[in-house]
Amino acid sequence: MKTVCSFLPAATQLLYDLQLQDSLLGVTFECPYPGDKPVVVHCKLEGQSNNSQEIDRIYSEAKASGESLYHVNEELLQELSPQVVISQDVCEVCQIDTRVTQQALAKLSPSPELVSYSPDTLEDVFQHAQSLGDVLGASSQVRIHLQSLRQRINHVVDRLRAHKAPLRRVMLMEWYDPIYNCGHWIPDQLGLAGGVDMLSCPGGDSVRIEWEKVRKYEPEVLILAPCGYTVTQSLEEIGMMESWEGWNELKAVQEKRVFVLDFDLFTQPSPSTLVDGIELLAALFHPDLLVPPQRLQHKWQAFPASIHV
Repeated sequence: MKTVCSFLPAATQLLYDLQLQDSLLGVTFECPYPGDKPVVVHCKLEGQSNNSQEIDRIYSEAKASGESLYHVNEELLQELSPQVVISQDVCEVCQIDTRVTQQALAKLSPSPELVSYSPDTLEDVFQHAQSLGDVLGASSQVRIHLQSLRQRINHVVDRLRAHKAPLRRVMLMEWYDPIYNCGHWIPDQLGLAGGVDMLSCPGGDSVRIEWEKVRKYEPEVLILAPCGYTVTQSLEEIGMMESWEGWNELKAVQEKRVFVLDFDLFTQPSPSTLVDGIELLAALFHPDLLVPPQRLQHKWQAFPASIHV
């Protein structure tokens, strides 16, 4: 097993899921299991308490100027001297990308192998996980892990199919000030859970969307999962939605089917967290057929916080 520095929370989660964390030498400030490993990648916003509108402005300005908000502790990285560094190119806003990573690696000697973990769809997530396992020398462990996750997905799909569960018209917001729809692998998750999001961008980037378009779409179920936000963080800002024109008339609001979920069930593309997301979504879409997993109770909340299916 090769030694690794993970610049991507999803890859870090995968290594822990496989119980291969002993080979993990360094991580980013956003990786799970904080404090376990040295932090190699930091962000200029780290430790700040900006709201969603301010965060969008800061990231948009940085992207327009070509500036990266992320930086690598090159001295620490050289000291750790990993054989492999994992980065990504799905979104240069949410995580450090391979361009910035390559600039840091170019100064190292010896130079580690750079692996880009950059899926677009749910099937890509599984394939990239297997490819990463192949690079690290953990092919069989990853294969067994993915097989167990596919079995969990099949259980959900078979349950919905056996009961001819109706397809729910849903929307998942990746951000809400301004509003962003969902993209990449998330529409796949919604579909496997028995829902369809006609405002989404399957296999592509999430994009800004006007509130009026959401109103006209009239989702039966509204999922709020801002990228990088836990349930607690989301609830600190979510009150503003009640002032939006037509909010109280929205079908999902009237039927109490608005749910706040942790971001890592969707925008952190580790296979295990995405399957957790599918299982939880299916239970929220079809509470007559499935029950939210007990281990995920802290990962979601109805809004307003008056019900818990």
